[in-house]
Amino acid sequence: MIRVEGVEKKYGSFQAVHPLNLHVKTGEVFGFLGPNGAGKTTTIRMLAGVLAPTAGKIFIGGVDAASEPVATRKMVGYIPDRPYMYEKLTAREFLAFIGRIYGMDAGETAQRAEVLLKDHDLIERSDELIEAFSHGMKQRLVLSAALLHSPSLLIVDEPMVGLDPHGSRQIKDRFRELADAGRTVFLSTHSLDVAEEVCDRVAILYKGRLVALDTVDQLIARSDLTNDGDLMENRGGIAEGLEAVFMQITEEERGSR
Repeated sequence: MIRVEGVEKKYGSFQAVHPLNLHVKTGEVFGFLGPNGAGKTTTIRMLAGVLAPTAGKIFIGGVDAASEPVATRKMVGYIPDRPYMYEKLTAREFLAFIGRIYGMDAGETAQRAEVLLKDHDLIERSDELIEAFSHGMKQRLVLSAALLHSPSLLIVDEPMVGLDPHGSRQIKDRFRELADAGRTVFLSTHSLDVAEEVCDRVAILYKGRLVALDTVDQLIARSDLTNDGDLMENRGGIAEGLEAVFMQITEEERGSR
């Protein structure tokens, strides 16, 4: 679904993303991990078409994002880390506005909005102004907007920030449902337990370079942590194991540069 070939991003003399090669399969939830300043958001913005790469090519569904930007953006639903919403609109009005941006027919927009508002437990509040919504409700409405045009790829930057456990569970379940239905979810997160729970594979970015890519189980198996039974037992299993692997990889990279 996503193919990245030698993509890099420079801001003057600063190299935010070094040449990056990546392939994300159709129907998987792909986790994109890394410490602050690793280049995750820059990469995501390039994938979503918000930023142009300095070099390299991005293909979405086999289509070159540079030569056919409109076609690729129609395939993508994007949720940035700080989504902007028109809070003086109701939820229905906001989705109608988003539908017009995507050139959708008003009837189709209304039908899709109804389904998504129900799926995301917003239907009873759909005619209220967004400014009255809780943080979790706004997150679910942003997700509804990103899915309105039925994209084959959902790109999400830090979806769990500020959510309570119930809201976090809803979002995680939704990601898995989308992947099981054949869509692709590209997920950047600092929540390693989320990555362990919902991602088929994870990549770790450090200072703009891809330093690891595999399933959580394989990353743990290739590290020396699997031989430390006490560590795994004390830390509570795979979720903490991924945290330990993440710390090990980034510490090794820090020491080598």
